[in-house]
Amino acid sequence: MAIFLIRHGETASNAARVLQHPETPLSERGLEQAARLGERLRRRALARILVSDYARARQTAEAVAATTGAPLDVTPLLRERNFGHLRGRPYAELAEEGIDPFADGYAPPGGEGWADFHARVEEAWAHVTAAAAVAAGDIAVVTHGLVCHSVVDRHAVLAPGVRAVAGWANTSVTVLEPGEPWTVTLLGCATHLDEVRETGRA
Repeated sequence: MAIFLIRHGETASNAARVLQHPETPLSERGLEQAARLGERLRRRALARILVSDYARARQTAEAVAATTGAPLDVTPLLRERNFGHLRGRPYAELAEEGIDPFADGYAPPGGEGWADFHARVEEAWAHVTAAAAVAAGDIAVVTHGLVCHSVVDRHAVLAPGVRAVAGWANTSVTVLEPGEPWTVTLLGCATHLDEVRETGRA
């Protein structure tokens, strides 16, 4: 039994480097990424898909559900960090004002500070591992980049030969195997997008 930890597909806000709203949908590129992710996981015996309730994550999870037949379990615990009143603003604009929303100790107005965010992810991870413990097969978790980072950084170790990634590509797949702690055997893999990159169709 393994957990497939997945970041959602690309949105227009991702491409434009803008802090996103919950209802932001996948772009055309993101929809194709999600479709290719679904094809990648088609032969996996997924028992369940846990997913953030944000639109971009749900659309990505629906593409996986369409090919695997696994049921969706939607939970707000898997939401991206809440950037509050900064949502909708470009990173470049914030930088001009001297605001780094990712800085240690920074709490966005009306949003989550890092401590609150990590505490929520810890609760989310407990929910995920409880689901995995009773699942009749592997499970997928479709969420967001900062959530992926928090899970791997705080709740897992890298297997020998697995190297840390600089960022979390859209629809990248991370595989965690059970143990004390959980072990990452594949990290941030998006090889299912290689053909798309080569042909320029996404």
